[in-house]
Amino acid sequence: MSLGAIRFLVVDDMEVMRKLTVDQLRALGALHIEQAQDGQAALKLLRSQHFDLVLADWNMPVMSGIDLLKAVRADAHLGSLPIIMVTAESQHGRVQEAIANGVSDLLVKPYTTTRLGDKVIKVLQRSERLKAAVRAAAEAEQQAARDAAAAAIAAAEAAEAAASAAAAAAAAAAAELEPDLDTRLSILAVDDTPDNLRLISRIFEDNFKVRLAHNGEKALAICTSITPPDLLLLDVMMPGMDGFELARQLRAHPNCEHLPIIFVTAMDDVAAQRRGLSLGAVDYITKPIDPDLLKLRVQNFARWIHRQKERQGEYDEMLAQARLREDIDRMLRHDLRGPLAGVAGLADRLAEQLSDVAQLPPGQKELAKLIARSSNDALDSITLSAELFKIETGRYTRRSTPVALAPLLAQVAALAQASFTSKDIRIECETAVGADTVGDALLYNAVFHNLLKNACEAAPPFSAVQLWLLPGAILTVVVANQGVVAPAMRHRLFTKYVTNKSGGSGLGTYSAKLLVEAQGGRIVLDCDDALDRTVVTVTLPTP
Repeated sequence: MSLGAIRFLVVDDMEVMRKLTVDQLRALGALHIEQAQDGQAALKLLRSQHFDLVLADWNMPVMSGIDLLKAVRADAHLGSLPIIMVTAESQHGRVQEAIANGVSDLLVKPYTTTRLGDKVIKVLQRSERLKAAVRAAAEAEQQAARDAAAAAIAAAEAAEAAASAAAAAAAAAAAELEPDLDTRLSILAVDDTPDNLRLISRIFEDNFKVRLAHNGEKALAICTSITPPDLLLLDVMMPGMDGFELARQLRAHPNCEHLPIIFVTAMDDVAAQRRGLSLGAVDYITKPIDPDLLKLRVQNFARWIHRQKERQGEYDEMLAQARLREDIDRMLRHDLRGPLAGVAGLADRLAEQLSDVAQLPPGQKELAKLIARSSNDALDSITLSAELFKIETGRYTRRSTPVALAPLLAQVAALAQASFTSKDIRIECETAVGADTVGDALLYNAVFHNLLKNACEAAPPFSAVQLWLLPGAILTVVVANQGVVAPAMRHRLFTKYVTNKSGGSGLGTYSAKLLVEAQGGRIVLDCDDALDRTVVTVTLPTP
C-alpha cells in the first residue's frame, strides 16, 4: 500500500515529537501531513479538511488525545475516521478506556519507523475493509427493496467480493512494506577511544545490533533520529559534548526521556556516580571494563527492555479482542441484513398471495404472516444492536422525532398477551390519547417489550400485569407485577449480564436502562415486600 496519497494529521503538544513523527511518515513515503498542537486545534482542522488517518499523543493540554478520540467518535461526519493513539501509558484501565471509545490502534513509546509503518498499514487496511462492508450492506439493502429474492444473493456476493479485495490488498501491502527481520535489541556505544568501541562491539555483536559513535554530538543525532537505539552505553570524558551533557539533553527530549543509559567510564568517584544516576542512568560501570561482568549487566537489563516491548504486544492483543467482538457484531448487523431483508420481502409477498386464496388448510395464512413478522423482527433486532453499540461507545446521536406512545404500548401489550396465554396472565393496559414523547420508536418498542416480558415472566400464573401510561409535563410509564426482585439483586438489576431469572442473559434490563437514558429519560425500580409487588417506572421527555 502506497502512503503517497494518504492525508495524515499528527497531533502532539511537543514540536520535536511532531517533527519526529512527520520525518518517520515521510521516510515511509507519506507526502500529505498536517500538524496540530492539541486536540482542540486538531478537531478544528478535522472539521474543515479531509484526512485519512490521525496520529494523536495521549497527554496534551487544552484537549487530550482521549478527549479528541471521544469528540471524533461522537461526530456524525468524523465518527469512522481512523485514529492511532501514541502513548507511554502502563495502566491497562486507561488503555481499555481508549479501546472502549473506538481507538483504531495503539502505539507504545518509544517506537521505530518500521513499527509505525506496520500500524499505519494495518489501520488503513481495516478502514478500507469496513468501508467496503458498509457499501456492500447499503447496496444489498437497495437491491432488496427492488427485488427481495435477488437482494440476498447480491449481499452474499458483495460480502465475498469485499473479503477477496481486502485479502488482495493485505497481500499487496505485505509485499510492499519490507519487514525488519532482525529483532535483536540495538545498543549504541559512545566513546572517543576506538579501542573501547571495538571491545564493546566484540562483546555484544552476537546478541545485539551494535552501533558506534565517537562523540556526543553524533550520539545525540542518532538517539533523536527516527531509528533510536534500545540501550545507550555512554562514556563520560569526551571532547566537546561529554557524557553528562549528552544524558541531560536526552532526558529533555520527548523521544529519549525514557532511553536506558548505562555509563561506562573511568570516573570512579562517588560524586561522578551520583551525578550520572541523578541524570536517570540505570547503571554506572567503571573502567577498566570486565567484559563478562558488562555482558551480564547488559543482558539483565535487556530483559526489562524486552518486557517494555511486550507491553505493545499486550495492548495489541487487548485491541485485537475488542476488534473481534466488533467484527462479529458488524457481521451480524451488516452481512445478515441483506439476506434477512430478502427473506422478509419474500414472506410479505407470500402472505399477500395467500390472502387471495379462498381455500387453505387452517392456520396457513396466519403462518405466512408470522414468518413475515418474525423476519422483520429479526431485522429490527439487528438495527437495535447497532444502536446499542453506538450508545455503549459514545457514538449515538439522539433523535427528536415525535413518537405516539399510546398505540406503541397497546401493540406491545397485545403481543405480550398472546405470548403468555399459557400462564393465564392478564395484561391491564391503560393509555392516554395524545401522550407523545420524542426519540426513536424502535428503541422505545424494545424498552417496553423487554420490561413487559420480564414482568410477565416474574408474575405468578393467573395474575395481572399493569402497563400504564400517565400523561403530564413529564410522561410516565409504569410496568407492575406481583412478586419482588431478590433484595441482593435490586441495586444491580440494570447492570450488564446481571439477571434475576434462571437462564437469563442479563441484557434485557441493562439495554432498557441504556436506551431510556439515551432518549433523555430515566428508569427506576421499586420493590414493595409487604405488598409483594415490583414496579418499574420510566419517565420520558415531552415534545
